[in-house]
Amino acid sequence: MFNNQGPYYHFGGNRLLPPAVKNLIYANTVIWAVMYFSHFSGYGFNNFMLNQFALSRYGVLGQFKIWQLVTYMFLHDPNGILHILFNMLFLWMFGIELENEWGTREFLKYYFVTGIGAGILNILFTSSPTIGASGAIYGVMLAYALRYPDRYVYLYFLFPIKMKYFIGFLFLVAFFSTLGSYGGGIAHAAHLGGIVIGYIYLKYWYLFYRIKDHLSGIKPPKVNIKPTMKYHQGSRKDEDKVEYYRRVIDELLDKINRVGYLNLTEEEKKLLEEGSNYLREHDKENYN
Repeated sequence: MFNNQGPYYHFGGNRLLPPAVKNLIYANTVIWAVMYFSHFSGYGFNNFMLNQFALSRYGVLGQFKIWQLVTYMFLHDPNGILHILFNMLFLWMFGIELENEWGTREFLKYYFVTGIGAGILNILFTSSPTIGASGAIYGVMLAYALRYPDRYVYLYFLFPIKMKYFIGFLFLVAFFSTLGSYGGGIAHAAHLGGIVIGYIYLKYWYLFYRIKDHLSGIKPPKVNIKPTMKYHQGSRKDEDKVEYYRRVIDELLDKINRVGYLNLTEEEKKLLEEGSNYLREHDKENYN
């Protein structure tokens, strides 16, 4: 029904789950299941989990439970399935391709940076306890929209809309709901934080390295590095192509780590996608 080369995309791509997405889904699902079945035997365990690991302004600033900025992302409403279902569905839909292109380490770093940043913004706007991975998920959707702005998703599962307009719609909803009084039990400030922190990270992360290098007296790396190898279709055997793409992707991932994904050139983004696709099909050592 969908095709990978056109504007529509078959989410998940019939590929095995990469490590970060897979383990995040497993961890969130297991914790939710334990809490879901625990509430049938009383609320003692769930109360303990929420008191210790849900995000709250008093918990972080008053009791110095700094770990809540991370742990709240792994807790979901134990009284129903929709909260975790949609978060994990969106992580699967939008996270697989990003992790395959960026690499597991870079994807995890981005996921937790946006999740923690969303949590910080959330406690600035509300004192209510907050749970859920939505802040990080919104960051993932923002990254996907920047990477594939013209791909379509279905708004409310009915109306086709391009990713760039979809994320714009989500931003406006989160922004006005955060400033207004449209809570409804939804952490709009965390959603807004995931989008804002995600954009700042992808666009300006390289500034951190430039400042760090300047203070340490080290000359900052050049931003516009390009792969040092050249490849012409049909000129190498499969083994040589695998080695070539490994080296090129390593260079591009190093650059992403220094300057952020958005500072790759269009040629580099295309090469990263091409190399990731090729290695998934041919590099048995690292992709099976």
